Amino acid sequence: MEVYLDNSATTRCFDEVAELMKKIMCEDYGNPSSLHRKGVQAERYVRYATQTIAENLKGNEKEIFFTSGGTESDNLAIRGCAAANCRAGRHLITTQIEHPAVLKTMKHLEEEGFRVTYLPVDGRGCVSLSELQRAITGETILVSIMHTNNEVGTLQPIQEAGALIRKMNPRILFHVDAVQGFGKFRIYPKKMNIDLLSVSGHKIHGPKGVGFLYVDERVKIKPVVFGGGQQSGLRSGTENVPGIAGMAKAVEMIYGNLDRERERLYELKEAFCEGLLKIPDVVLNGHPGRDGAPHVVSASVRGVRSEVLLHALEDKGIYVSAGSACAARKPQPSTTLQAMGIDRELLGSTIRFSFSVFTTMEEINYTLQTMCDIIPVLRRFSRR
Repeated sequence: MEVYLDNSATTRCFDEVAELMKKIMCEDYGNPSSLHRKGVQAERYVRYATQTIAENLKGNEKEIFFTSGGTESDNLAIRGCAAANCRAGRHLITTQIEHPAVLKTMKHLEEEGFRVTYLPVDGRGCVSLSELQRAITGETILVSIMHTNNEVGTLQPIQEAGALIRKMNPRILFHVDAVQGFGKFRIYPKKMNIDLLSVSGHKIHGPKGVGFLYVDERVKIKPVVFGGGQQSGLRSGTENVPGIAGMAKAVEMIYGNLDRERERLYELKEAFCEGLLKIPDVVLNGHPGRDGAPHVVSASVRGVRSEVLLHALEDKGIYVSAGSACAARKPQPSTTLQAMGIDRELLGSTIRFSFSVFTTMEEINYTLQTMCDIIPVLRRFSRR
């Protein structure tokens, strides 16, 4: 049996997404900026995508900008807003457990003279609203907090944070990295006081290399890529029509069955966590229950190195992650787990399991049985 449980890294495309993209690449392959019939057809696909995404966010079509993925969306949101609003202040706020696309962008801006506050988190990986309130000053221009942590699945109090920021200073912009949360929850930026929202296509059964940034129409933001002036000049470059249409198709399919599918994922998660806790010396990180994301489980297996367990599971046809895929090939402790205060001994013994619409209970049971069989063996070898 082959079991893919690394869906926080990337997901398998829906068949319907792949078929639509093939049609566009092989038949409707025009440039959406061209004035002839093929160009008009390509532009229709982009318009369909804009409408689909805007409807699911309850926003306006002119607030959707297509990018190459979550990393570019995060960079555009943070760098673009910092550049456009620096006269109002040079203070930014984020958390210690953000994705590298946010943290490294913040570090870059520090080198350019901005001041950044990195909010701590508790043992579950959750940021404190009181800490956020204390961090806001008259110089603060942007707050960036992720919706769902990519390593442990912790959900941040986004709606409460948005309300707090708006109450303290309505001119402060609020950016949310929703790469892991979009497609699992209904996110309405205007209702939640979110000014900018980053999303990536390949986390929701769409293609890699495409994403979008929601930018509220009142936001001042400058481009970081210059060229032909596409997308109102904010993100120049010929639009990736197959990717954009494929992502929109995935959004359409995901949100067409969201509530039922989320409930199914929570049932898988509950069964999996219950089984993991029956294995001696296994610790669950973040929020293993329904207070966390429905598709992410982080487990530390005392006495077994992450890489050893990962490859042992791979030998049995089970694919998991030793942490964030963005840092999977870099043997260094997770900044997220360190910020959460995880036992030092467990930092190098943590595995992330992440589910999708294709994950079945049969696969969950097979994975649990396999872990019950191999963990005692791996522990015996590690003691030698």
